[in-house]
Amino acid sequence: MAPASRSVVVVALSLLYLRGTVFSSEYFSTLTLFNNELHKQGCSSLSEWEEYAADCESSILQLEDPDCEEGSNPPCESVFSLNAEKILNQARLFIEQKKIPFPVDNHNTNEELAIGYVLIGNGLYDEAIKHFSLLLQGDPELVSAIYGRGIAYGKKSLQDIKNADLALFELNRVIALEPNWPEVYEQRAEILSPLGHISEALSDLTKAIQLQPSARLYRHRGTLLFISEDYVAAMEDFQQSLELKKNQPIAMLYKGLTFFHRGMLKEAIETFKEALKLKSDFIDAYKSLGQAYRELGDFESAMESFQKALMLNQNHIQSLQLRGMMLYHHGSLQEAIGNFKRCLQLEPYNEVCQYMKGLSHVAMGQFYEGIKAQTKVMLNDPLLGQKASSEYLKVKYLREYSRYLHSHLDIPVAEYNVDLDLPGNFKNHWSKNLPFLIEDYEEQPGLQPHIKDVLPQNFDSYSSEVEKLICSADHLGALMQYDTPGFLPNRRIHRAMGLATLEVMQAMHRTWSNSKVRVNGKTRQMQWRDMFDIAVKWRRIADPDQPVLWLDQMPARSLSRGFNNHINLIRGQIINIRYLAYFDNILDFIKDRILVYHGAYNPRGLSEVRQALDNVNKVEDLLPIMKQFNSKTRDGFTVNSKVPSMKDLGKEYDGFTITITGDRVGNMLFSVETQTTEERTQQYQSEIEAIYKDLTAKGKALMLSTELGDADAVCNLILSLVYYFCNLMPLSRGSSVVAYSVVMGALMASGKEVIGRIPKGKLVDFEAMTTPSPDSFSKTSKNWMNLKSLPSWYQSLPSVAETFPSSRTMIEVLNTDSSSHCPKKS
Repeated sequence: MAPASRSVVVVALSLLYLRGTVFSSEYFSTLTLFNNELHKQGCSSLSEWEEYAADCESSILQLEDPDCEEGSNPPCESVFSLNAEKILNQARLFIEQKKIPFPVDNHNTNEELAIGYVLIGNGLYDEAIKHFSLLLQGDPELVSAIYGRGIAYGKKSLQDIKNADLALFELNRVIALEPNWPEVYEQRAEILSPLGHISEALSDLTKAIQLQPSARLYRHRGTLLFISEDYVAAMEDFQQSLELKKNQPIAMLYKGLTFFHRGMLKEAIETFKEALKLKSDFIDAYKSLGQAYRELGDFESAMESFQKALMLNQNHIQSLQLRGMMLYHHGSLQEAIGNFKRCLQLEPYNEVCQYMKGLSHVAMGQFYEGIKAQTKVMLNDPLLGQKASSEYLKVKYLREYSRYLHSHLDIPVAEYNVDLDLPGNFKNHWSKNLPFLIEDYEEQPGLQPHIKDVLPQNFDSYSSEVEKLICSADHLGALMQYDTPGFLPNRRIHRAMGLATLEVMQAMHRTWSNSKVRVNGKTRQMQWRDMFDIAVKWRRIADPDQPVLWLDQMPARSLSRGFNNHINLIRGQIINIRYLAYFDNILDFIKDRILVYHGAYNPRGLSEVRQALDNVNKVEDLLPIMKQFNSKTRDGFTVNSKVPSMKDLGKEYDGFTITITGDRVGNMLFSVETQTTEERTQQYQSEIEAIYKDLTAKGKALMLSTELGDADAVCNLILSLVYYFCNLMPLSRGSSVVAYSVVMGALMASGKEVIGRIPKGKLVDFEAMTTPSPDSFSKTSKNWMNLKSLPSWYQSLPSVAETFPSSRTMIEVLNTDSSSHCPKKS
């Protein structure tokens, strides 16, 4: 093998001397995602990470000055600010430490190869490519030079994707010449993964592991599996990596994230804590721990974790952003704004913080600041070919709705109707979260200077009677809180829906006493929709981010196509933890429907099907059974529930549709949806109207009676009405809390107070959807409600509708802090 010309080395050293820059200690066989994480954790300075060296493994590109001791005075110079002799010393040190890939027998050639890798380490990729090309002129099959040139092209591909093909070409040549070097497969995987060739990258990493297993390789493959949402396989790889090298806080963090995404929150929390044992100042572990606690609904523990992350780095943007979002969804809007402001000071173009800041201001009635922040998000147009963020997609809807709210701020709520005022296509697009592409849309009027923002209201400024009203609302609203993972307690929603409950009580009491109500600018007898509209208006004003709209008020074209309320229970390996408690009930229901189907179409094979279903304990195992016994089942199947009519005995309505598609290896979709078509809506509304008519008659009779049987009949009618409401799912958002506040308010009008809390794991809407009849739903609900006689003092509370007649007064009371005034109730 002929050595290349010595002039190659001279040229390289001259370039280094002229471009004196600090050398990067980043090793070059690592996947981009972990590379970024390592740098976040300080891996670019090995001395800082000596204690956690397992995550920052040594590589051939970590140069050391042999004449410099760490901590010496004066401090060590950057090797690239020194002379050519120093550079050659570095190259020789590379050789002595046997870090050169594919070394040869010729010392001079190895020294020149080392110079090429030094160039890569210094970021001088073009110079490195020229250097290796000159070496290859002397020996076209010098494997280390081909490899080095491939690495340099790969580094350049991070800035210009066109270099990726050149990198792959060189690495393919290396593999053809030296097929048993794991580092080359790993390097090729690093090029393939950003191009979206994940399966090929996984194959390369698997080959590398077969050749020489290492903690790093398992960790890298786990990362790609994680990105691919194959969380089970990713967890196994992270675990394997940790068994080979225990002291890897980042690998432990990602193992925890695999649990988090599968809905295994308790396991995730324990794993994040393990990561913190390995690295006590691990900010990302505290941040992830905070997110896991938030998903569990444990606000205090989540706040503590975010606080610890921010004590380690008060400028940690992700922690500020996540804590701010949690505070918003906890109803602590002013504190949330503080977090978003700090986030924007550090990162002015952060769309999430800008959007959430604008939303928080609008929710508090601070429209000028809110719309200013929204406009900034709107100005961040995505680049050509770039996917728009969810905040960018939502912000124009929020701005238009904010303008509408502002223009109606001082108009009595009883004098207008949001569902009728907002354009149909606007509502349709907003509720479906579609891009704001609405033909002939006329914007809402801009902010009008004579309409002032909502001002802060002190609790003491209200009369003692209104204070009692607010405290009662807080107590009632807290009874609606779900004790289920995924539902964070929201004090603002509690108060809003507590006030809705009291207003429903008062309105129903007036109706049963033959009084009329003021609705949409008219005075008339209250109808069933008016009762629910009370709760809808409070739910809307509490969180303007969510479009709480009546689906039957959408454009006719949208209804004719069917408007689906869709919930994914399992998607791939991601489990929706909110509905976990209902999986067994739904599984049993599906089994029953399968048996009914086979009993009708294949009675001879029924016993065999029944035996197979008896062995099914998970939804995932149903597809193979269906494919085995039903030739029509290919990619999946659907099962429909039926809802019995009270009005026409023997008649049934379409309930919800369960869809199961995919296979057993994590590629599965298990979902539930209700379809709002015009025909289905009319069926349910006729049922609700009949029950409401009966309820009104019995409610009026109850006002004149003291018979317990009358009160119980009224209670059953109220729960039956809500049973059909939940099965219909007539709102784009918030059907469950709207329904339960109506239940509580109507029961209070009948003289019954709900004392009990909703049991752990129970959801009102799903309870109605998964019980076979209104009677079953009534019995189940009454078991947890623990109904007692209503204390007489409730009747003397001020009128909610008269005390808070406008959006301004409603926002004022939701903004008011009562924490040090209202007595705590268990």
